[in-house]
Amino acid sequence: MKNNSNYRRHFAQFKSRNFLQKTAAIIALTGLGLQLLNLPLAASPLEDNPKAIIDEVWQLVNDQFVDRQFNQVDWLAKRQELLHHSYENSREAYLSIRAALKDLGDPYTRFLPPEEFTQLTDETSGEMSGIGVKISIEPIRKDLYIVDAIKNSPAAKAGIKAGDRLVRINGKPTALMSMEDAYKEIQGENGSTINLEVARADKGIFSLTLTRAKIELPNVTYSLKKEDQLKVGYIKLDEFSSHAGQQMKEAIKDLSKQKVTAFVLDLRGNPGGLLFASVDIARLWMNQGGIVSTVDRIGGDKKFTANGTSITDLPLIVLVNEGSASASEILTGALKENKRAIVVGTTTYGKGTVQSVHTLSDGSGLAVTVARYYPPSGTDINHKGIAPDISVSLTNEQKSALQNDPNLVGTKADPQYEKAIYILKSVKSPTELVRNNLLP
Repeated sequence: MKNNSNYRRHFAQFKSRNFLQKTAAIIALTGLGLQLLNLPLAASPLEDNPKAIIDEVWQLVNDQFVDRQFNQVDWLAKRQELLHHSYENSREAYLSIRAALKDLGDPYTRFLPPEEFTQLTDETSGEMSGIGVKISIEPIRKDLYIVDAIKNSPAAKAGIKAGDRLVRINGKPTALMSMEDAYKEIQGENGSTINLEVARADKGIFSLTLTRAKIELPNVTYSLKKEDQLKVGYIKLDEFSSHAGQQMKEAIKDLSKQKVTAFVLDLRGNPGGLLFASVDIARLWMNQGGIVSTVDRIGGDKKFTANGTSITDLPLIVLVNEGSASASEILTGALKENKRAIVVGTTTYGKGTVQSVHTLSDGSGLAVTVARYYPPSGTDINHKGIAPDISVSLTNEQKSALQNDPNLVGTKADPQYEKAIYILKSVKSPTELVRNNLLP
């Protein structure tokens, strides 16, 4: 299997709609999925005051928030209440914003201060700036060591390997560094350099100077699995980033060249991502049929369908669980309801709303629920999720084993994967089981 780096990305960095004199790119998320819109911006007389952020947030919610219980009269009174207070600094304004948003009763309409938002926005597009390493701390000796070097990253090109121990970063000993300290030293602007002293068992200590660069993060990992007479293409999708569609396409094509006879697509634990990524990936698997529709606060309905560009019609099993949310549910619903795949596992999370994400004028961020989405049947899955065709639950012991040892995922020690293989061995085409209601 390709190296599996579970980097979680939740937001993309774009400029605010209301208080910057430029064009905002507004992103509509399906729990994390994005749709870009361009809207003009206006200036604000409050721009240098903490109240400016409060008013930005208020206006975005007032203009876009979707909820059947939303009372704009009460929200207008909330604006007067918020702006009536005096705020010594941004922190006090942030606390007031969070309290006001909490009153909306929507956990997905949320505020992030600049430091949190910046960290997340740097990763949303499926890219990061740096040298491309994932590090950890050895529990006994407390040494910092490399868990993974991302393919084609500066670290990988320099020969850094999993298991290498970091001795110094930019001349500073790592002995007393926390993970946070180490990442702060490693991070930096594209084109800047970093010096590492690395220890390797068969090579001793050696120095490397690396140049930081923009790196594409892997969201898709895959492998060919031989299950008796079956050649199964196993694909794990961690998140729907802007690069996920292309990575998925490459995975399907590579496995097809290896003459696989069926596919298992693992969406377990996938929290979602870009709306358009889920649509693009659905189109790789299905040649026709509806994928998803979204409905905004004024009843505007957008429908997304397959467009005849699928690259495989081989049997497909999709694995899901309670951690499969948002864009994962869009893809699952489309494949299930179009009889393209059999879904195995447990009921999905149940995230049926769409968010718009904005960067505010001080670098903080706001996500606002702006629409609802529905699978092809029009069923409302919010708070309900999508039930699998074949339910396979895991015991606490099994969950713990798979979490503690990711190498067991997608093997005989994984009951949900094993059920998928059983189905593939039992029939020539899993879609016929769905079509003829022959599911056990």
